Amino acid sequence: MASDSLIGQSSAILELRGIIASLANSGSTVLISGESGTGKELVAKSLHATGNRKLGHFVPVNCGAIPRDLIESELFGHRKGAFTGALTDRIGRFELAHGGTLFLDEIADLPLDTQVKLLRVLQEKNLVPLGSNNPVSVDVRVIAASHRNLEDEVRGGRFREDLFYRLNVIPVKVPPLRERPDDIPLLARFFIGKNRPADAAEIALEACMLEAFVRYPWPGNIRELSNLIDRFSALYPGQRIRLRDVPDSFLPRGIADLKAEIESGPGSTPGAAVFNDRAADDTAAYAPPPAPGLPHAQNRVEKILRLAQGDVHADFDTIPLKQRLIEIECHFITRALEKTQWNVSQTARLLSLQRTTLIEKMNKLGLRKTGI
Repeated sequence: MASDSLIGQSSAILELRGIIASLANSGSTVLISGESGTGKELVAKSLHATGNRKLGHFVPVNCGAIPRDLIESELFGHRKGAFTGALTDRIGRFELAHGGTLFLDEIADLPLDTQVKLLRVLQEKNLVPLGSNNPVSVDVRVIAASHRNLEDEVRGGRFREDLFYRLNVIPVKVPPLRERPDDIPLLARFFIGKNRPADAAEIALEACMLEAFVRYPWPGNIRELSNLIDRFSALYPGQRIRLRDVPDSFLPRGIADLKAEIESGPGSTPGAAVFNDRAADDTAAYAPPPAPGLPHAQNRVEKILRLAQGDVHADFDTIPLKQRLIEIECHFITRALEKTQWNVSQTARLLSLQRTTLIEKMNKLGLRKTGI
């Protein structure tokens, strides 16, 4: 995949992918906004990698990590003797990115005097290294990013308004993970594979753990999820991880607080791993639902379908909405599996799902082919 932040099938991610595809060959400046940990740099890399500048360099600069007295030298370069310690010529990041992309992360941390010089470079397409009088032409696509609201920074006098408008030609917002809970299983699957220790098998998450993942708001976003999977992979290599078995000290506070509620719910029965061995046969057995709270009588399904189709005479009071949606999903997945003779890959294509997503849903619903 192009980047961790673009893994998923939620409407927010599909929209983000569409924006990246439409902007790939544009030379316009892009301003990426989003909370810390959402993957703004990964989006910038995707814009670079899918565009006509992909053969050039992608040069990232964290504006908040460079000392104030060195930022101009880092960006624009310097000539020997320009200041104390300038013992040789130095090429700046703009020149390194010539023909490619310059990514200015945490642009809000750029000092005001450097903002003036950056604006001039963006407008004139050339720069003057420190200690030189000769301008250098640069052909660079600039992508900037900030976790702060730059309009608020402008109102507070901390960011130049003219630079803001020069950068904000094409705004791109990266959604926080809490707004795309449906993508969490796919992201978890990705990080389980990515963070697997070299000498150990992948971990597997039980259904209760995944439910906690989906309900947790992830203030650290994708970075926090990746770090947690990395922690589990190091502490429990090759093991099936149940929520009840993980000490609270190894869990984010919000997930630890969900323990009692989730473990007392209908999906708390241990044994159904959310992620199975990838080498499992497509036609391996998947269980019909023995779990409590998932009745599958045909008359119940028919009632649910009538409700979904707007039958006001169906009984609204006896089935909670969440249960109705679970049963609808179970019904249609079962029909699709039967149509493909329980071939998981074919069923996933039929339902326009990732194969791993379908396996997760089957495990969560307890679907298993009978007669095996």
